[in-house]
Amino acid sequence: MALITRDIGIDLGTSNSLMHVRGRGIVLSEPSIVAVDEQARAIIAVGSEAQKMMGRTPKNVSVIRPLRGGVISDYDLTERMLHYYLRRVLGRFSLTRPHVVVSVPSGITEVERRSVVEALLDAGAGDVRLILEPLAAALGSGLDIGLPGGSVVVDIGGGTTDIALLSMNTPVLIESIRIAGERVDEAIVRYMRRRYNVLIGERTAELIKMQIGMVSPEPPLGSMDVTGRNLIDGLPRTVHVSAKEISVALEEPAAQIVEAIHSVLERTPPELSSDIQRRGIILTGGGALLTGLPRRVLATIKVPCTVADRPMECVALGIGRAMESAADYGDLVQGYRKPVRYDFKRL
Repeated sequence: MALITRDIGIDLGTSNSLMHVRGRGIVLSEPSIVAVDEQARAIIAVGSEAQKMMGRTPKNVSVIRPLRGGVISDYDLTERMLHYYLRRVLGRFSLTRPHVVVSVPSGITEVERRSVVEALLDAGAGDVRLILEPLAAALGSGLDIGLPGGSVVVDIGGGTTDIALLSMNTPVLIESIRIAGERVDEAIVRYMRRRYNVLIGERTAELIKMQIGMVSPEPPLGSMDVTGRNLIDGLPRTVHVSAKEISVALEEPAAQIVEAIHSVLERTPPELSSDIQRRGIILTGGGALLTGLPRRVLATIKVPCTVADRPMECVALGIGRAMESAADYGDLVQGYRKPVRYDFKRL
């Protein structure tokens, strides 16, 4: 059955892509991954089906993340992935060209913005508007950013960490660093190579992060068996890894994220500092699920820190909230060529 609505919000993430349909909520959540047959130059799988192939394909098949560091690294594959997801949401035979609101990192350049817009237009969108990821994350976490007073949201995605101090629907301070889920996975791969002479794949590193990843050792400490390729003899090898070891592996990216938060807070106007101390810091994104991160932030910065409900969906939910409440939040959504109020009534 074809979808009638023409308003779609997209959280175009390095690790996952989510689509929110106005009036229906989140209808799609898939990995931002594409499997390509290099010989035939054809896409053979997208999303979760492609993810299952990671590290298990013949030489002629490549499993690719077309977005890296929060931005498009392969334009053609991104456009084709978006086209596939839009057809899934709209219906295979739909002729609708939807109006799309897409989130982008706060540190994105003009060239990178243009790539996102043009990829969506080529994928079948009729109109594309942008919203900054930390603004969408704040809305999706339930924060009322329209009131006077400071609120801090930290969105830790797959490619970027965005830290924003918000007041009255406006970013007072905002910072974006390309230290996030990708760097965490890379840190685990490096640790396994250095400590055990074992080479593991990206998917295995991600599973380690999800099961026993922590940035501040605290009970209960877990452990798991990890299988990779022995770099000495080339044979499979299984080692037992503890959560405490992983906390050592993640020390560098964790310290960089906390330092970025500290950098924003030390530049906060004095009038807003008391608001932040009272309201605390809200963590969103997949990286917010790392065990011990709120405690690490509290211990280092001395400001209360909590994880939002449904942190991995906050950006998509926030885009939906902006679409549903255009009168309150329409000014947060901007046209690509010039800032305009997003008038949903005309759609």
